[in-house]
Amino acid sequence: MPGPNLIYVFADQLRYDACGFTGNEKAKTPNIDKLTKEGVILTNTVSGHPLCAPYRASLFTGKYTTSTGMVINELRINPNHKCFAHILTQNGYETAYIGKWHLWANQLGNHYDPKNSFVPPGPYRLGFDGFWAAYNFHHEYYQGYYHTDSPEKIFIEGYEPDGQTDIAIEVLKKFSSSDKPFALFLSYGTPHDPWSYDNVPKEYLEIFKDVEFSLPPNYEEKDDPYADAWGRLAPWERKMLPEWMKVYYAMVANLDWNVGRLLKAIDKLGLRDNTIFVFTSDHGELFGAHGRRAKNIFYDEAVRVPFIIRWPQKIPSGYVSDVCLNTPDIMPTLLSLLGLPIPKEVEGMDLSHCILGKEGPEPETAFMMGTGAVADWEDGHEWRALRSKRYTYAVYRVDGKEFLFDNIEDPYQMRNLAEEQEYRDILEHFRELLKKKMEELGDAFEASTWYRDNWTRDRIILIPKCY
Repeated sequence: MPGPNLIYVFADQLRYDACGFTGNEKAKTPNIDKLTKEGVILTNTVSGHPLCAPYRASLFTGKYTTSTGMVINELRINPNHKCFAHILTQNGYETAYIGKWHLWANQLGNHYDPKNSFVPPGPYRLGFDGFWAAYNFHHEYYQGYYHTDSPEKIFIEGYEPDGQTDIAIEVLKKFSSSDKPFALFLSYGTPHDPWSYDNVPKEYLEIFKDVEFSLPPNYEEKDDPYADAWGRLAPWERKMLPEWMKVYYAMVANLDWNVGRLLKAIDKLGLRDNTIFVFTSDHGELFGAHGRRAKNIFYDEAVRVPFIIRWPQKIPSGYVSDVCLNTPDIMPTLLSLLGLPIPKEVEGMDLSHCILGKEGPEPETAFMMGTGAVADWEDGHEWRALRSKRYTYAVYRVDGKEFLFDNIEDPYQMRNLAEEQEYRDILEHFRELLKKKMEELGDAFEASTWYRDNWTRDRIILIPKCY
């Protein structure tokens, strides 16, 4: 029997605690919750750079942002990396990529122009040489479209995640009749904003009609002074936060329904036992926590994401792992589970033994970074951070401001222990860990515009660390 197969499903902006299995009683995610009982949930998974393009660059290369060069959104990645799909293709796998790509456009705005949304066949698809139904990015889900091998837009009738799931199921039908193993990546756009009532099916909005959403316990009335334009909240936006949450949770409920449809199709096609299935997200959303919206920051609302993996009879059912899984670790970990070689230039760590319930080395922390504003060349927002099983440590480049949170005693990260004398030893320990990790990666903590001036031309990355 060929394989195992891989199906990697990732949402956009789904935070860890927006799922029912985390104890959130407002979330309607029965299919995702059931999946946690059939596989392993990794409770300390973080997005190493909680932003769309940097996450995807790390996912496909197994490298950190300062090695991929994808320091902000709306950059075009340098294709000269040994990527996830290159290994899959070279080892006889059929590949499929469906949905948001976000590694091609080199223009701020103008997202719907095919020159920004269409990724031509070839090296910029990073090894995904098989089925392709993707676009760079957009988030108007009733105007969904994708490209195959031409700039022509193929529009999706109805709600985009539903149509993308339909496409995925049809691709699985074809793959199931082949003797070759396959890897399918499905990149949903939801529950990313805009959170307007006309951007989600009415039947899902109806579920939350009478549900009251309140501001988070760590809500701040004033904007975080380190936030960029995407992270700040206008007065009218602050008033909209409860309504935005309602739409967000409706999107999550629809996402869960589509995950359920996909899982049923896998069973019906006889693919369940020989398929590694992953469900996760690229980053979270703050909704006013710490005086911020969106992502691109070291707080748990932005970096902590669900990561559930199922492989019947191979991975323990209902198992919980607290290993610190970071985005660059995903590629080597999954390649190891597939029995495929891990490129020597990968910077992440193979943590497959933790998923299999076996003893082995683990990282003490996950190294996280922010290298600029969301999509603009603007200095002053850069940070580096570490997250262990208990603590988060972070520092800003612009003024050296440090943060230390005990995530067990203070899950909303409201008490900055870096300012308390009794935690000086712990603070110094994390300082040394961060220094060591940055030296290991050659990360000089540059300003965002340094990458513009030294690594890019016209938002195209020319000089990343390609080995």
